[in-house]
Amino acid sequence: MNPLWTLVPPLAVIPFILFFGERRKNLREGSIIIAGLILLLINNGIYSDVVAGVPVQSGELALLADFSLKLSAEPMGVVFGLLASFLWVVTTVYSIGYMRGHHEINQTRFYVCFAIALAAVMGAAYADNLLTLFVAYEVITISTYPLVTHAGGDGARKAGRIYLGMLMGTSIGFLLPAIIWVAAAAGTLDFVPGGVLADAGIGKGAMAVLLALFLFGIAKAGIMPFHRWLPAAMVAPTPVSALLHAVAVVKTGVFSVLKIVTYTFGIDTVTVAGAAQWLLPVAAFTVLAASIVAFTKDNLKARLAYSTISQLSYILLAALLATVMSVSGGVLHIVMHAFGKITLFFCAGAIMVALHKSEISKMNGIGRRMPVTMGAFFIGAISIIGLPPTGGSWSKLLIAGGSLDSGTILWVSVLMLSTLLNIAYLLPIPLRAFLKPDPDLKPGETATWQEAPYACLWAIALTATGCVLLFLFPRPLTELIGLIQWR
Repeated sequence: MNPLWTLVPPLAVIPFILFFGERRKNLREGSIIIAGLILLLINNGIYSDVVAGVPVQSGELALLADFSLKLSAEPMGVVFGLLASFLWVVTTVYSIGYMRGHHEINQTRFYVCFAIALAAVMGAAYADNLLTLFVAYEVITISTYPLVTHAGGDGARKAGRIYLGMLMGTSIGFLLPAIIWVAAAAGTLDFVPGGVLADAGIGKGAMAVLLALFLFGIAKAGIMPFHRWLPAAMVAPTPVSALLHAVAVVKTGVFSVLKIVTYTFGIDTVTVAGAAQWLLPVAAFTVLAASIVAFTKDNLKARLAYSTISQLSYILLAALLATVMSVSGGVLHIVMHAFGKITLFFCAGAIMVALHKSEISKMNGIGRRMPVTMGAFFIGAISIIGLPPTGGSWSKLLIAGGSLDSGTILWVSVLMLSTLLNIAYLLPIPLRAFLKPDPDLKPGETATWQEAPYACLWAIALTATGCVLLFLFPRPLTELIGLIQWR
């Protein structure tokens, strides 16, 4: 199965979206769901080939000298491709209920940009070299900018400037020079098991600087101080927030870091050179500082945004530890966090559509009116915290094990402290919803069902169920991750 085929469904559906437009919404959104299902089948075919050991790659588009655009499939990319294509279908279904229920404008433009972003995500997932990854990375930034500014007000435009300025600024100022440095030192930008820098003649200090350029240049990964774009982007509609936090933008960021550490540097090179030693405290600081800031936020989407920043740095910490167990845990955490966080954002949007509430302090007792939504929120929350019976427990366990592999308990302590902070800022929300009295009900009045549209509920129930299934049946994922060639 040629990975180039993954670009076809999201791009081919764009003319149908434009043709049906606002006049034939059902056909417009039906075509997107069909395209998503076809994309999922293509990714499943690639998965089958990779598991069977069949080489999966596209042709090359030569651009300059020996540098070209090329796609190929390896286990890490297949995990990301399957995740993004599955959640595209789910997010589209959720968007139907949310965008109509909230009477959002410019829905056709929304779905077009959504499709372009997904095509770029597929390009990033199956990038065979740094040049292809860089092109896909930039297309994701540009295509999601209209989604961030969707509302069109002054606040949205300001958020868009922060979003575009910070992501483009870091990629041009740090990421591009790092890529040029690799090309000059190694003579290739290809992703190779074991990395291409081991014999490139780069000293230990220079290796640390190069790794820092990549880490800070990939601002989509949300490391401090290049994280401000993420909470600013929360002015966008909730499906966009879900897209940013679980499907496209931030996951492309952390996936890129994992892929570069594994296939450009090589985990042995990072360890021997000690390249990550001064970057590990930066990732650990982001884990804890973002959790503390999340605790102070009363706006639900803002709290979830800072939670995402913290959780992304779990994956960065895993990459910088540079052990087989830690990086495997980082890849697994991409999936586990995606399902947990998209569930929480879906719930936040459902609360907004049904009850027009966005502040946590005003959510007392809403669980009696929205039992499905708040029950799902509870499941998503314990997955983010990392408690059984949800999938988040497995990925956190692997990252902690990778920390012990590296010979220190310091980073395990950071993970444990962060977990306590996760409990403090997430669990009170469903407890408040179910256990506190509803101030909107008069004494003796019974709460009535007031859930979001069924399209939203279907998506919420599916992703919440996924959090539990990933705990019960992690083997297909762990076996695929086990096929990664580390050296």
